[in-house]
Amino acid sequence: MSSVCPTICGQTLFRKKRSDEGYYWEEKKRATKELLSTITDPSVIVMADWLKIRGTLKSWTKLWCVLKPGVLLIYKTHKNGQWVGTVLLNACELIERPSKKDGFCFKLFHPLEQSIWAVKGPKGEAVGSITQPLPSSHLIFRAASESDGRCWMDALELALKCSSLLKRTMIREGKEDMSTVGSVCNQTFNHTIYCKAGEAAQTETVSEENKSLIWTLLKQVRPGMDLSKVVLPTFILEPRSFLDKLSDYYYHADFLSEAAVEENAYNRMKKVVKWYISGFYKKPKGLKKPYNPIIGETYRCMWLHQKTNSKTFYIAEQVSHHPPVSAFYVSNRKDGFCLSGSILAKSKFYGNSLSAILDGEARLTFLNRGEDYVMNMPYAHCKGILYGTMTLELGGSITIACEKTGYSAQLEFKLKPFLGSSDSVNQISGKIKLGKEVLATLEGHWDSEIFINDKKTGTMDTFFNPTPDLRQSRLTRCTVPPEEQGEFESERLWQHVTRAINNKDQTEATNEKFILEEAQRKSARERKAKCEEWIPALFEQDPVTGEWHYRYADTRPWDPLNDLIQFEKDGCIQTKVRHRTPMVRSGSLISLSNQGPRRDNCKCQVGCPDRRSKTKRHRILLPEPPGASSPLSVSVRLCVSSSLCCHAAVASAP
Repeated sequence: MSSVCPTICGQTLFRKKRSDEGYYWEEKKRATKELLSTITDPSVIVMADWLKIRGTLKSWTKLWCVLKPGVLLIYKTHKNGQWVGTVLLNACELIERPSKKDGFCFKLFHPLEQSIWAVKGPKGEAVGSITQPLPSSHLIFRAASESDGRCWMDALELALKCSSLLKRTMIREGKEDMSTVGSVCNQTFNHTIYCKAGEAAQTETVSEENKSLIWTLLKQVRPGMDLSKVVLPTFILEPRSFLDKLSDYYYHADFLSEAAVEENAYNRMKKVVKWYISGFYKKPKGLKKPYNPIIGETYRCMWLHQKTNSKTFYIAEQVSHHPPVSAFYVSNRKDGFCLSGSILAKSKFYGNSLSAILDGEARLTFLNRGEDYVMNMPYAHCKGILYGTMTLELGGSITIACEKTGYSAQLEFKLKPFLGSSDSVNQISGKIKLGKEVLATLEGHWDSEIFINDKKTGTMDTFFNPTPDLRQSRLTRCTVPPEEQGEFESERLWQHVTRAINNKDQTEATNEKFILEEAQRKSARERKAKCEEWIPALFEQDPVTGEWHYRYADTRPWDPLNDLIQFEKDGCIQTKVRHRTPMVRSGSLISLSNQGPRRDNCKCQVGCPDRRSKTKRHRILLPEPPGASSPLSVSVRLCVSSSLCCHAAVASAP
């Protein structure tokens, strides 16, 4: 027995050793496979941009840097064709470095002076592209501006965090494991339920107006008068709020999804211009004006992107009544863009014509690039109110500019000349520039075909054409069911006016409209008597610039390893995540200067506001409209001085 036992024990130990060795090699292969799939997958990118890197000879070289979870890939060109080197971030430390020159410097280094470089490239390259010699244990980077530099530092911190999240359940052959995402996303969590909106709810087609009814309006106005202070008769109204009307510009938000992943800055600008123009061809006929929103009124909807399996959310709020200012925010973090802005709506009457002027600008941000595209809006001009054919045109000069890339576009919406032909209606012209150099010109009609003429090649191609196929490919818009809306959401707030207009009962529509407007005036008088100011629920105003910003904006680049799904609840756009990560600020000037307090929830980032904060809420009851189940109300939030001090302290905390 004594001779047998060692043999049996030896076989057992030998099998266990072979089993451990097999597990070891499997785990080693798995780790290698996960890292390589992350490096080679073009969709897994935290950030990419040009940075200057200091060599061992203390001279600077401009290189293309691609940040991925756990690694930083460095190339000679932005096409990722000439690999220079790969930095392994798991053993690196990050620190800001003082600099006397322009820009912003930061340093990646190994605390024990060991090499930070991988020995092979993303395609198995043994030797990288030749540049000036680079240090082995550290790298010093220089960004073009402080905002870009801090954006890179935040992104590097995020990449360091993500390196520990590379798990088998998250990556399969370089692709995201959608079964895991689906199972988590299907779990119950508190979010708004949307339903598809019918085409009739999106825009109304109306016939030519009866000119005799216009005299009702002419009794109140004189040439040059601002119509925002005039009580408009209901026959001139389109049965939807102005906040709803502004959402029409995002039926082709998929153009922005394409622009966000476009590597060439010139092509990126062209896609932005194409999206901008696509917001105008879908229009109602005749003289129709949406409802003037009531202060505190909100509107929300979203669009479904089938190609990218993402959602674009739209949130708007009337933040001021005199002057009438509408603030809005659009977000699709998964596809890499957000848009914010505010508009002051004005209407001018000129006798036989009137103009609707949208004074303000919007700022489009590509989250992975830190690029801001600032743009303004044309004005709408209606002719033929008293005599002639009634027509609605667009006019004005528009600029779309990206300061970071230097590209800009100038568009001119042209009004029909007095002696112009039918071909001169709805004309548009423009040019795309890099600095002062004109790269391409645009000509055509904004409601039909537009051509682009490339100055370098001399070729002319179709730039945009709203063909039947394009109209059919519009994104599906979803809205919140009326029974799930708050009492100051547009559709529910104006439901009695809308019902009366659709029933062609102008008397009832006028009475319902008067009830809402009178209640608004009454609450304004009460606030003035108590020296109270209205505090919007979803937007806040920058005290320096006067711009309005969404309180819960999340401008982090999308992390496919950690972010699961973007959703909205009570006007707060949030992200369902696997693990909490630090908030990363975008290179956008807005997001850097107006981040506000950072809110982290365990499984949802950016969090909703804390409804239990110590605030006083004054509830002003409005007259109960006929048929209403409960009185309308306006909530005015007054923060006590102690809460203001506390809020300011949180907002200024790093």
